Amino acid sequence: MKALPLSLACLTLLASQAQASSPDAWAAFDRQVLASCTQASQLKNAKAVGNPAQFDDRVGYTAVLLQGQYPQKHMKGQTGIQLCLYDKQRKSAQVTEWNSIRPALEAKDQ
Repeated sequence: MKALPLSLACLTLLASQAQASSPDAWAAFDRQVLASCTQASQLKNAKAVGNPAQFDDRVGYTAVLLQGQYPQKHMKGQTGIQLCLYDKQRKSAQVTEWNSIRPALEAKDQ
């Protein structure tokens, strides 16, 4: 009989811990996302533009804008922007060109 109240107490404790992540856990997750996205990117010196966009867990993705230089010789170090979608479940990143955002980013820098 004593095992049931103890089990319920343990489950309650575990459930309350699962509901909220610590700031350190979020920072570690952001580092993991950025590392995966920069590895998937073909840009040299790729850096995040702003903070990652955290989608609801039902969506399962985090989005990051990356900015860096094209590595191809014919691009002559031109700046490029890519959108990275990080799949939380698979822990993998996919990138695509997102240069259409460039005018808004350049206006923001001025």
